Amino acid sequence: MPSSLVLGNGSLLINFDGHLNMKDIYFPQVGLTNHLGGRRNQFAVWSDSHYSLVGGHDWELNFSYLKETLASQATATNHKMEIGLNISDAVHYRENIYIRKITVHNHRDTPRQIRIFWTENMAAGGSKQGNAVFYLQDIRAVNHYKGAFYFLFSGTAGGVGINHFTCGATADDRFACTAGDAEDGNLEGRPVADGVVDSTIGLNLDLPADGEATAYFWMVAGSSLAEVRRGQQLVSDHGPDKLIEEATVFWLEWCRRQEPEMADLSSEVDSLYKRSLLIIRTQIDNGGAILAGNDSEIYEVNPDAYCYLWPRDGALVANCLDRAGYFDLTSSFYRLSARIISPEGFFLQRYDPVGRPGSTWHPWWKEGKSQLPIQEDETSLVLWALWEHYRLGRNLELVKEVYRDLVLSASRFISSYLDLRTGLPLPSYDLWEERRGIFAFTTAAVVAGLRAAASFANLFGDRDTAAEYSQQADRMKEAVAEHLYDEGLGRFLRGCYVGSGGELHPDYTLDSSMYGIFAFGVFPADDPRVIRTMEAIRDGLWVKTAVGGLARYPNDYYFQSCFDTNTVPGNPWIITTLWLADWYTARAASIKELGRARELIEWAAEKASPAGIFSEQVHPETGELISVAPLTWSHATFVSSVLNYVERHRQFTAMV
Repeated sequence: MPSSLVLGNGSLLINFDGHLNMKDIYFPQVGLTNHLGGRRNQFAVWSDSHYSLVGGHDWELNFSYLKETLASQATATNHKMEIGLNISDAVHYRENIYIRKITVHNHRDTPRQIRIFWTENMAAGGSKQGNAVFYLQDIRAVNHYKGAFYFLFSGTAGGVGINHFTCGATADDRFACTAGDAEDGNLEGRPVADGVVDSTIGLNLDLPADGEATAYFWMVAGSSLAEVRRGQQLVSDHGPDKLIEEATVFWLEWCRRQEPEMADLSSEVDSLYKRSLLIIRTQIDNGGAILAGNDSEIYEVNPDAYCYLWPRDGALVANCLDRAGYFDLTSSFYRLSARIISPEGFFLQRYDPVGRPGSTWHPWWKEGKSQLPIQEDETSLVLWALWEHYRLGRNLELVKEVYRDLVLSASRFISSYLDLRTGLPLPSYDLWEERRGIFAFTTAAVVAGLRAAASFANLFGDRDTAAEYSQQADRMKEAVAEHLYDEGLGRFLRGCYVGSGGELHPDYTLDSSMYGIFAFGVFPADDPRVIRTMEAIRDGLWVKTAVGGLARYPNDYYFQSCFDTNTVPGNPWIITTLWLADWYTARAASIKELGRARELIEWAAEKASPAGIFSEQVHPETGELISVAPLTWSHATFVSSVLNYVERHRQFTAMV
């Protein structure tokens, strides 16, 4: 399921599968319209009457990124055909142009010709039906389109444009009909097709003995034929190598915005820290939406995808980016948040990439009663993250801009959505989106949100309101100790549920999310109650296999891989394991005591794919990536945990 590579610029996002085929093309909003719809754009090589799809069983593949860039590099070797490919891919940082450079190495001591074919199996507009494709002779390109979505494909080798082309239509929308036409090394040259369509283009390369030759292919995305023709002209005027170089230089500079010293963390962690920032950038739409994940293969096991903005995830990702120095990037997220928050001051479960409410499984009506279908941590954490954004970057103009619509409305909501009898928040859904009640994580987030609200009120001179919010936060802290802590267990509870008579029923389930009690400053990491809670989480939720890692909670059903819950309480998550690392970091009283946190950060780094991509979960016995990859939240948590560690390490070294 996981993507092997992701490339994007905030407007055009392309995901590649493990065979280096395009599997997702999102444009012009990241995560909104997928113009492949489960199909694949694939490459093939023909030589000496032998045709082979790159990435098939005859090929050995390796792929990664150029260091500190969003330009990829891969090798593909076919011993049977006696050739090797060096493949470089990039999406231009500004133009919606994707380029693939293929250098072909001839492993024979005699010259020969090979042909490379690229099949474009598009579903423009997100639907396979009603598409069209036609050949443009004057620029030697094929153009796929539907409505306002245009995708032009072309290439060059030895200064010559595409040598072969054909357009086709098929009744079986799972497969490209024109790919079969390339198996004899030639294409029939059909100039147009409509309906469920595809196309294939090809280039001839003359290889010297033991020598090499280079081919270039590219795709231009746009909203009109004139726009994609302008992109084609740009490639022609500047050359594909120049555009690849521009993309590479830009991302190198972007990645070096702020380079913290990595203390005693490994070079692998340092590299993955920067890789995570780059991958996070690909998952953020230029309009401000921070998408959870855009891997369409989740549809194989789930009726819905992760291509949504969850305000909670967005807040946590934005906070990690702010801490890493990317204030300009996160400003768009806060502006979008101000536009989409409800008139009442709360966020819904999730939103599509342009800010419209997304699909939900939280009901507005249940058991004869109306309810808000919300997770209150989402509203509170956006408020908390915005205050941190201001505290770190002093962007007063942004705060002024969103103050009325976001700050005031969210502050009023979380301060009113309270049980006055207990001092706790009223029920909402937990951060795992599975149960409705009053939870430790949510309550901790609300405390942080109230404190942020007080800080904003003070910032603008409203002392009385600031005092009110501060008092509510203090009262809620006391309520956590009173209602969400169990003296007999000696630890905090996951949460509680409100009975028909208003009584509270405790939920004693161990849950990694209880880390929020210290993470959002309700109680310090070295509070004995927090220590006992985190030790119980560590002991009860650690995966007792060679893979290790921390599960969410006992008998976690989501993508459950092992039913021996004594050994494997659930699949290990990157996020939850790093939460444990954060506690070790926060609790440490010396550099030596940071050791366990360092081990867990290094554990996470080892679980990334060879190209540096984090999934949501890993298999408890094999370590393979499970669920969506990349998952933006996983990468953001890694960045935050590394920053927590190096900041704490710096504090200790400064004492020496």
